[in-house]
Amino acid sequence: MSITVNNITKTFGKQTALSEVSFQVKKGEIVGFLGPNGAGKSTMMRILTTYYRADKGEALVNGHNVLTAKRNVQKSIGYLPEHNPLYLEMYVREYLEYNRNVYKVPKSRINEVISQTGLSLEANKKIGQLSKGYRQRVGLATALLHDPEVLILDEPTTGLDPNQLIEIRKLIREIGKEKTILLSTHVMKEVEAVCDRVIIINKGKLVADKALEELREAEEQIIEVEFDYRVEEALLKKMPYVSKVKNVGGFLYEISFDTETDMRPAVFDFAHDHQLKTLQLSRKNKNLESLFTELTS
Repeated sequence: MSITVNNITKTFGKQTALSEVSFQVKKGEIVGFLGPNGAGKSTMMRILTTYYRADKGEALVNGHNVLTAKRNVQKSIGYLPEHNPLYLEMYVREYLEYNRNVYKVPKSRINEVISQTGLSLEANKKIGQLSKGYRQRVGLATALLHDPEVLILDEPTTGLDPNQLIEIRKLIREIGKEKTILLSTHVMKEVEAVCDRVIIINKGKLVADKALEELREAEEQIIEVEFDYRVEEALLKKMPYVSKVKNVGGFLYEISFDTETDMRPAVFDFAHDHQLKTLQLSRKNKNLESLFTELTS
């Protein structure tokens, strides 16, 4: 395993940031690490990168204990924190040279990471002249300099425009072919586009750990329909394959069906048979965002 977390607990005074959290990340996986603000995501990442010390439990990175083998853990990890610490007055190549000396890696690594992260045309510019997207690339290049086996990325796409988002997602997918990546983000589409698996924590506790493929297979069909007056939920439940009915306000309902068959015609026929007018009718699937809201609300 690239990352193993066993019953990690961390408190700050009377506040419990993490409570007996356990999970594993296999070599070569890209795992989305999700949770609302204050859930404990950044705390866990700082424990894995040896910045914080857990109160209880054990964490291993590439088999190295984060408490007893800090140096080996740090060599194994490339870390991009949420607030990317860059010296804006330095040139890109100059900044990477500075970090190369810290890591004591061959000079050839500078050109390799510049090429890998698409910085070739920006390498001789000051970091302060770069767009947010290219600054994030500089942060990724720095995290990759010592060729770590594991990358930990904390909100790597915050503040990026749609084009920059696409570019960084593509870059993360490319890097993920060779590295294990633990990716913290609030953007559900980003996880669905990039990750193999999702881990969700809420109020310091793990509430979900699922493969994206498993979530897709388990997607629930939801028909959103608005009638011209209120209908008893018990009557709506008499339609075939109905698993749940929810009135979301006024005459608007969400009807969940346990079938892959498109049930919009059945809902339309139901309205016709009961002399109802259908003001709107649409289908949506229960996606990662719905699961996240359900587990953390």
